[in-house]
Amino acid sequence: MSTLLMRHADVLVCMDDAGREITDGALFVRDGVIEVVGPTKDLPPDLVASADRVVDLHGKVLLPGLINTHHHLYQNLTRLLREAQDAPLFGWLQVLYPIWERLTPYAFRVSAQLGVAELLLSGCTMTADHQYIFPNGARLDDTIDAVAETGIRFHALRGSMSVGASQGGLPPDSLVETEDEILRDSERLIDRYHDARPPSRLQIALAPCSPFSVSQQLMRDSASLARRYGVRLHTHLAENTEDVAYSRERFAMTPGEYAEDLGWTGPDVWHAHCVQLSAADIRRFAQTGTGVAHCPCSNMRLASGIAPVMGMLQAGVPVSLAVDGSSSNDSGHLLAEARQALLLQRLKEGADGCRVRDMLRVATRGGARVLGREDHLGQLTVGYQADCAAFSVDDIWHAGALHDPVASLLLCNPGTAAYTVVAGELLVDQGRLTRFDPEPIQATHRTMTQRLLNGERA
Repeated sequence: MSTLLMRHADVLVCMDDAGREITDGALFVRDGVIEVVGPTKDLPPDLVASADRVVDLHGKVLLPGLINTHHHLYQNLTRLLREAQDAPLFGWLQVLYPIWERLTPYAFRVSAQLGVAELLLSGCTMTADHQYIFPNGARLDDTIDAVAETGIRFHALRGSMSVGASQGGLPPDSLVETEDEILRDSERLIDRYHDARPPSRLQIALAPCSPFSVSQQLMRDSASLARRYGVRLHTHLAENTEDVAYSRERFAMTPGEYAEDLGWTGPDVWHAHCVQLSAADIRRFAQTGTGVAHCPCSNMRLASGIAPVMGMLQAGVPVSLAVDGSSSNDSGHLLAEARQALLLQRLKEGADGCRVRDMLRVATRGGARVLGREDHLGQLTVGYQADCAAFSVDDIWHAGALHDPVASLLLCNPGTAAYTVVAGELLVDQGRLTRFDPEPIQATHRTMTQRLLNGERA
């Protein structure tokens, strides 16, 4: 049995129902499960003596691990392309689709590991990745295998596009698949990889891409398949006004009505963005327990709008946080995303309309709820999985912030995690990744990016 003791945290944020924040806090972990949470001075001496590893957290705040509920890892190969820098969603996609057609299976592997490195270093312990293109023989397996080496908890979303430009969709016909192929591969992936057990590090979800790239029949068939196997459902919805206009023109429905009509509401469903949800659609999501992945930086970058997050939360909609793809963010730093989400909601709702702990809860427990993992993840409580992240608050960026170290994580400069822990394993140890070296990955990634810029395959 392996044991880990993390002690002397300036503040340990439990994120439990009582909202406990423990000064000089400590966490004792056995075989990946939290056994003791409390003040360091109350630790039983025998536990201290028995710990295989002791981590001193003086000058640090310890949080539950941050949870990222929507990403496109492969997109870090095409960050901030000049032709797409100033375009809204549809124009941005039309620039990028032809470039993504040149990605190879190895490119998906390299971009996945680089993207996970970013997430781990920003305190993220679980991520969902929405891969909806499969050019040049690529499969979701390529990403799954690469991510498995990193140790992060992973929800692999089998995305899809089946309606190309010739049928009135947005993507080029060369990037779409037949619906029979999509459903067969979805079933194969669930059978091979989905692990529903509570400590699982790998789950599969089905994720047709968007109203403008898949048919209504594929949405219905995917929902039926997912529910037969007990896996979750995900898609993009109501991302901007173009998206809403497409739904109204094509389906004569709002995005929320469209989702409900296809069986895409319920506690096993979460939608990315939802920037332009109507008040009626927010009520619909609240009544059905339908979740939302909030992507503030991407929404701002593409000028999609400010999502009504506080209104959703007040109505009872499950809301989580996400970085979205690195071609529209263009970063994968989840703590920085939480800061941006806080500031954006204050801009919308007023200075007291969103508080630091509101957004930290969205970034932790909110993600666990949306991904169906709330019984074992999202808080630092006895019996829960030991997924956590510690951030320094004694550096120059936090000088003068002693009054509230927890708030300093978002109101001051968001830093790199000193420690990121998944199931009691230190995946970031003193600011360094432990399972893999990012430098050779970065070198390969740089070469791939240059090949894409040259019009070649990567």
